[in-house]
Amino acid sequence: GIISLVSLAVLSYERCCTMTRTAEPDTTNYRKTWTGIILSWTYSLLWTVPPLFGWSSYGPEGPGIICSVNWHSKDAKNASYIICLFIFCLVIPFAIIVYSYGKLLCAVRQVSSIHRGPGRSREQRILVMVVVMVVCFLLCWLPYAAVALIATFGQPGLITPAASVIPAILAKSSTVYNPIIYVFLNKQV
Repeated sequence: GIISLVSLAVLSYERCCTMTRTAEPDTTNYRKTWTGIILSWTYSLLWTVPPLFGWSSYGPEGPGIICSVNWHSKDAKNASYIICLFIFCLVIPFAIIVYSYGKLLCAVRQVSSIHRGPGRSREQRILVMVVVMVVCFLLCWLPYAAVALIATFGQPGLITPAASVIPAILAKSSTVYNPIIYVFLNKQV
């Protein structure tokens, strides 16, 4: 899940950089691509390894068929880890996505205000793509984050195992939606 969130943030930043650059992109140089992949995996590893060394723990989630962070433990180590996960693996990637797509949209608007005609429809397509991607990101990850925070800081038993299944499935299926949205809403693909 974390690699999915971080990858979406890296992809949005890369799209922004690629589309707002004035020079033609070098399609033969894969150094930036490999850097993005390595940074995504390293950042994700940084946030998934701590439970193995005692900062929180892993255990069954929901009805016991999925393994995840132990959301139900009420100790300080667990609560601090959950707060850090929420900030560094949801809020910050989401902020990068909003910033990148916002900057991309502003750049497209500037270009389309200079060149009337086909630029306007391109701006509208990109706006739709950005809105759909951000909404899908929120629909996939906010229910899971809310359930995790309620399970961690709410009353014990407030979130039943059955109630946690749908948010977990939504979160884990989020890696599928972004490529589909990008392919169907981008005529260049």
